[in-house]
Amino acid sequence: MNYANKLVPGALYIVSTPIGNLEDITYRAVRILKEADLIACEDTRHTRKLLDHYGIQTRAISYHEHNESARAADLLERLRDGQSIALVSDAGTPLISDPGYRVVAQAAAEGVPVIPIPGPSAAIAALSASGLPTDSFRFCGFLPAKSSQRRRLLESVAADSATLIFYEAPHRIVESLAEMREVLGPRPAVVARELTKLHEEILRGTLDDLASSVTGRGEFTIVVGKGEPAPESDEPIVEAVKRLERAGVPRMEAMKTIARERGVSKRDVYRAMEDDR
Repeated sequence: MNYANKLVPGALYIVSTPIGNLEDITYRAVRILKEADLIACEDTRHTRKLLDHYGIQTRAISYHEHNESARAADLLERLRDGQSIALVSDAGTPLISDPGYRVVAQAAAEGVPVIPIPGPSAAIAALSASGLPTDSFRFCGFLPAKSSQRRRLLESVAADSATLIFYEAPHRIVESLAEMREVLGPRPAVVARELTKLHEEILRGTLDDLASSVTGRGEFTIVVGKGEPAPESDEPIVEAVKRLERAGVPRMEAMKTIARERGVSKRDVYRAMEDDR
C-alpha cells in the first residue's frame, strides 16, 4: 500500500523530530502530526514547544520508559479502533536510544501498519560530519553509567572493523573518553556537542587529544575511527603477556595491551592467564 500522501486510519507513525533546530523537520512530518488523531511523546511539555511552533493542535499524551508497558496497551487499543497515532521522542528519531520498542513490536505483530517518517538523528549527523569512514559503522547507544560496565562494552567492540558511535552525558564525558583511550588506543575520533543548536561544537583529534580537551555542557555524540587489524601472531597469549612483563610492564597493563593488539577482550586474556597457573 502507498502510504506517502494520505493518512492511514489505524496506523502507527514513527515521526522524527528536530534534535535542536526547529527548522529541521520535514513537511511530511508536520502534516502527519497535524492530521493524526493522537501524538504519543516522552514529555508532553517538551513536545508542545515544537507543536506550538508549527501551529499543531493535535492532542499529545505521554509515552516514556516509566509508563511504557501500560501505555503501550492503551495505544494498541486505540490503533485497533482505527485511530492514527504519531509516536515521537523528545528529539530525533524515535526508538534510537529512546522508548517505543514495545508498542512498535506489538503493533507489527498484530499487523498494524507501522509507517516511518524519517528525519534527524544525532548519531547520523555526527557521523556524516566526522570525516571518519562511513562505509561501515556500529551505533552503541548510551555508554553505561558504571565504569566497569563501560569498559566491558568498549572491550567487546574493540575489535570491530567499523566506525563506532556512542552517546554520553556531560558529567561523564571526560571519564568516558579517558577509558576509551585506555581500551581502544589512540584512535582518531570526533566529539560532537549540541548538534544543530546555538552552541554546536565539533571537535576532531585522537582519543588522547579529546580526553584532555573536551569540556562543557550539553548532549555529546562520540564517533571513533576503526581499529587497526590485529597483527598475525603465532605467539600464545600467555607468552605475549609474559614477554611484556619481562620488559617491565605491569601484568594488568600487559594484559590490556595484548587484548588490544589481538582484538580480543581483556577477559579472554585473563582466562588464558588463569588457565596457565
